[in-house]
Amino acid sequence: MDYKKDVKEIIAFIKCGCPDESDRNYHDCLARFTCVTEDDYLNSRAVHIISEINNSKELEDAFSRLAFSCNNQIIPCKACTVRKYCNHYINNRRKETSETSPKMIDLFCGAGGLSLGFTQEGFITALANDIEECCIDTYSHNHPETPRSHIVKGDIQQITDNLEKLVEGIDIDIIVGGPPCQGFSMANRQRLIDDPRNHLYKSFVETVRRVSPAFFVMENVKGMISVAPQVKEDFEAIGYEVNYEVLNAKDFGVPQNRERLIYIGNRIGVDNREVFGEIHHYSETIPDYYLKDAIFGLRELEASRVKNATEKGSDTSGYLIERNLNNVTNEYIDMINSGRNISVVCNHKARYNNDRDIEIFGRLEQGDRSDDPKIADIMPYARRNDIFKDKYYKLEMDKVSKTITAHMKFDCNMYIHPTQARGLTPREAARIQSYPDDYFFRGSYTKTYMQIGNSVPPLLGRAIARAIKKYLTEALS
Repeated sequence: MDYKKDVKEIIAFIKCGCPDESDRNYHDCLARFTCVTEDDYLNSRAVHIISEINNSKELEDAFSRLAFSCNNQIIPCKACTVRKYCNHYINNRRKETSETSPKMIDLFCGAGGLSLGFTQEGFITALANDIEECCIDTYSHNHPETPRSHIVKGDIQQITDNLEKLVEGIDIDIIVGGPPCQGFSMANRQRLIDDPRNHLYKSFVETVRRVSPAFFVMENVKGMISVAPQVKEDFEAIGYEVNYEVLNAKDFGVPQNRERLIYIGNRIGVDNREVFGEIHHYSETIPDYYLKDAIFGLRELEASRVKNATEKGSDTSGYLIERNLNNVTNEYIDMINSGRNISVVCNHKARYNNDRDIEIFGRLEQGDRSDDPKIADIMPYARRNDIFKDKYYKLEMDKVSKTITAHMKFDCNMYIHPTQARGLTPREAARIQSYPDDYFFRGSYTKTYMQIGNSVPPLLGRAIARAIKKYLTEALS
């Protein structure tokens, strides 16, 4: 954990959320970082934060009133801009996790989109795992209800080797995750679970077998439907009834065409077809939303004109964290933010583009692609338009977005803003994925795109969680 970076981010949050430094609310925000906790990780975090004060006059001034005691009656935790950094909030959040709340394990958790959807329906993550450090950083920051020691960076084998210790004394109700299956296209020659390239999938099955939760959910790319019968057999062999369907996130309020193959299995006698039926019934109650709904209210930006300066921000291209000056909302924003008024904007920062790309962005109209005659004279791939038709694509306001993918970490030429000559920012992509505005993506600038592109949209996760919780509660009551 980069504590020095933490401190700078905290100050940015405070300044954005409480513009008047003479305001008592500002002092109260600062005071929260002195709250005492028994959690060693949080203690060490607070110590490092305070120790960094000496390295910056700005930080020293900002923390000069740390003697105030925390009083969440002045700023309720729910409304506090800096709550995810606050020991008081984190401790209370963990205390709120009822003993009766259903517990889950999230394997290959990524940035935590699927976990967030389940958390919003009352599930608690007892254990999460991913191989990417930036994902672990993002997950731990945004899921304070899970102790940092139970958010494990490393190969899933580390989880299976230490399962008893990691979940000791915890009854796990569900395991979720999306294991990569590199060898699924060759599965006709060798069973999926026997292909050494698919050791991650095999470990997922083994973890489900050893933990034996009531339910599991596995998600993957639509292309894996060709081997879905094999997956069904593998889980049936360890005692689970399994059904699978392809679900499209756009049917669950996500303004994006995103199809995923979803497996639901249980060992408690529930008919999974009824669970999927409940999911579909719920989808019928959700309005359709479009790109214009997702990017509503975010301030206009220009593409950065400085190469290799992704850590720097500006008034024109945006900042990693900045105050939300546009106090406007709509039905979709209210839904993903759970009705909260969020006073900061995170990760709304435009990337660098060269003169040629900015010219192309400006000439194209919504829905135009690389083969449009308006850019034929400057299109760098003109001779291969049959291959690169979507190398440039300008998104359309009144339609759902094309699928947000991790390719955005390389460039956003396939995700051109519909009215501004630039690619989408990470925040705009996160909004399209249905993440709330205070879900802060940590790590390098390009890794934020990767995390967002690889995510399960929280709204899709929430629909699945809602249905499973109903049947889980009924079966165990």
